[in-house]
Amino acid sequence: MRITLIPLIACLGAPVFAQDATMGAALYDRYCATCHGIDAKGNGPMAPSLLVQPPDLSTLTNRYGGTFPVARIVTRIDGRDPLVSHGSAMPIYGDFFSGTDVPAKTETGQPIMTSEPILDLLAWLAQIQE
Repeated sequence: MRITLIPLIACLGAPVFAQDATMGAALYDRYCATCHGIDAKGNGPMAPSLLVQPPDLSTLTNRYGGTFPVARIVTRIDGRDPLVSHGSAMPIYGDFFSGTDVPAKTETGQPIMTSEPILDLLAWLAQIQE
């Protein structure tokens, strides 16, 4: 079940993801695990062939000073902050993660527009933080 909480975001202090973490896990398994690994530790089967090694996605909050880096994740996935080692925007399947934009609240409280599949991934990534 998908519950839209976007109007409540302004009232809450922490990032709220109105999307489906279960769907995010499925998307991760299909599109991200090849490089980042099933456990999101950066050890996927394609990792050795990449110029820049995939990071451990379960430690994002720790690496960003205890704050889940919503803006960084969104802009990396959607290509606004491209990763040179991919030769193109990440992910290389690109267009799947585009579509109707919806707002999400960043760690600074500012809104950022992104697609629903990216919000699904954010919801799952937020759940796996160590």
